[in-house]
Amino acid sequence: MKKVFLLFAFFSFFTVVTKAQTASTADFKFENETHNFGKILLGKPVTHNFTFTNVGEEPLILTNVQASCGCTVPEFTKVPVKKGEKGSIKVTFNAAAGPAPFSKSLTITSNAKTPMKIIYIKGETINP
Repeated sequence: MKKVFLLFAFFSFFTVVTKAQTASTADFKFENETHNFGKILLGKPVTHNFTFTNVGEEPLILTNVQASCGCTVPEFTKVPVKKGEKGSIKVTFNAAAGPAPFSKSLTITSNAKTPMKIIYIKGETINP
């Protein structure tokens, strides 16, 4: 009888853990995860909006977007993005060094299935 109870308890626990791991959560899908600015002038800021859709079941909440350097400034949707709705991350890049190719990353922290996601900007700075 004790073995039957332990077996039942094990399978019950396994079922709960499995359901918790596969529970519906928030998730996003970006239109593009990399933006190429092409050739840009040194000292002249450029901006791009990364647009995403919440393809999960729960509201998507972005808690932070961190740029890889101080020359890149992100602004992001601060309200929860409901299932099927869109949000955005506006990225402004101001190159002070160059001329040279550049590639910068932005790390997104959220409540999505993958809680940390990285998107990129790239291009090449040229002299005015």
